[in-house]
Amino acid sequence: MDSTATTPHSTPAPEVQLHVSDEQSSALLTDTLNLLGQGLPNADGATGLHELERWETVLAASDRPGLAKIRQEVKLLHQMLGSKDTQSHEVAEALASLGAETAKVAEESANGYSDALHNLSKLLIKASNLLSR
Repeated sequence: MDSTATTPHSTPAPEVQLHVSDEQSSALLTDTLNLLGQGLPNADGATGLHELERWETVLAASDRPGLAKIRQEVKLLHQMLGSKDTQSHEVAEALASLGAETAKVAEESANGYSDALHNLSKLLIKASNLLSR
């Protein structure tokens, strides 16, 4: 190969910003509250992983401030649940951290999300406590 030849580059596909309406965000929040209200998802993780994928998509599309740590925690939790080597205490710590971050966002939230986010925070921390036992 000629050292003066240009290196081929693939043109990255433009990222299309997904628009998520308040109704869709509310529906996801309601679905998650219902899921966690029934206890922890099954050990196989399929239901929980699907819910985390939905959250990752919605959070990535959100322009609301203060969600960077939530995005990071959801991604970490998703990775943990996808791994066979993850210990329950690690998941418990991630859930507790996610619950604490959710409580912070709930304090600054508007548009009627505050109560639902506080409930989600409590359910995440409760799930963390259940796994810690």
